Amino acid sequence: MREHTQVLAIPADVSEDAELIASEALARFGRVDVLINNASELGPSPMPPLDALDWQAFERILRVNVIAPLHLIQLLLPQMRERGGTIVNITSDAGVNAYPGWGGYGASKAALEHVSRTLSAELEGSNVRVIVIDPGDMNTTMHQLAEPGVDLSELPKPESVAPAIIRQLDDETAAGRYQAQELAHAVH
Repeated sequence: MREHTQVLAIPADVSEDAELIASEALARFGRVDVLINNASELGPSPMPPLDALDWQAFERILRVNVIAPLHLIQLLLPQMRERGGTIVNITSDAGVNAYPGWGGYGASKAALEHVSRTLSAELEGSNVRVIVIDPGDMNTTMHQLAEPGVDLSELPKPESVAPAIIRQLDDETAAGRYQAQELAHAVH
């Protein structure tokens, strides 16, 4: 990455405003080199077991964590195919491991990972790569909602994980193929 990379953060509901997000980014820069799908929906807190998860809440989780990232990718992919780019989908170990109460969120992250693998296979030979990053457990508001009352003060904050994500963007060895990374140990 260049030292003076321009970044645009657009506060919006990604599940409702994907067209706005894509059009503002393209209007500002004319192209998008890196798309980081980081928005995430946990669902109800405390997190219920799957048999008690309201289906509308599960639908919202899937809309934010899977459908919205795919929609943004679809909106930005034509110009990325033309000029090259990187798609980063932020995931969780809950997408791989079965944790009681994490079923809705975990299922959405598993779906996002599968979408990422499939998209990468479909983009093989293009100048677009897909990276899936699990930043590991962090001290975030969402994690506090997921585990009320648990002391998370020893966990890294998101700003300490961001440089590790940037390093993944700089890794040219992953160009043109699916790459999954778990960063939890990279920041400690």
